[in-house]
Amino acid sequence: MKDVSIDIDSTGVARITMCCPQKHNAFDDQMILELTDAFREVDENSQVKVVVLAAQGKSFSAGGDLAWMKRMAEFSYEENLADAQGLATMLKTLNEIGKPVIARVQGAAYGGAVGLVSCCDIAVATPQATLCLSEVKIGLAPATICPYVVAAIGQRAARRYMLTAEVIDADSALKLGLLSNVVENDQLDIEVQRYCEIVLANGSHAMRVAKELIAEVNDQPISNAIIKRTCEVIADLRGTEEAQKRLAAFLDKNKSSSKS
Repeated sequence: MKDVSIDIDSTGVARITMCCPQKHNAFDDQMILELTDAFREVDENSQVKVVVLAAQGKSFSAGGDLAWMKRMAEFSYEENLADAQGLATMLKTLNEIGKPVIARVQGAAYGGAVGLVSCCDIAVATPQATLCLSEVKIGLAPATICPYVVAAIGQRAARRYMLTAEVIDADSALKLGLLSNVVENDQLDIEVQRYCEIVLANGSHAMRVAKELIAEVNDQPISNAIIKRTCEVIADLRGTEEAQKRLAAFLDKNKSSSKS
């Protein structure tokens, strides 16, 4: 049985699900490989318009599997370096998916799972969701996830939660910007679907370019080079078939509305 499943519906929503509820979806090298492959698959599939990252059971993910970490502790530095590179590649692949990615967080997200949430564009959770950067409790550091977590919550908050390993409740995670919305259990799938419908109404190429541009300008000074780059992006987009069709449809709709 695979640790990760992919389901793509007729509207272009791809649901990637971690399927190990018996161990709280803690990931090991096998799940990391499967997640990496799944992220690449949905990114390369032109039929996919939006991605939902979900998990079975009570927990979203407990982070790194303890048996896996114990096994890796007995490996050489070079082997541990290669293993860490696998996790880093998985996170980078998720972060760079050129389509909207929505995390469905129904319960605990610990350690590396906070990295997964941070790599998603939108994260919806229940009030029971808890998040924790717990690595320092076992003598480790939230290393490979660090760039994504800091980008999500800022350096000041990262300093606190990476050093204290405090459990972050759903409301606090919402205030930090780690979560986008918190809804009751029976509304979780409804809210995820609402976000799916919102982004499905937008231009796929435009959203891909927007994500790339956000990464490109992040933490950069507003220089002449950045201004030039943003001007080039909008000029390029205005000439695309997607933009021309959508603009024409928008103008026709407004014209019809003004006549009624």
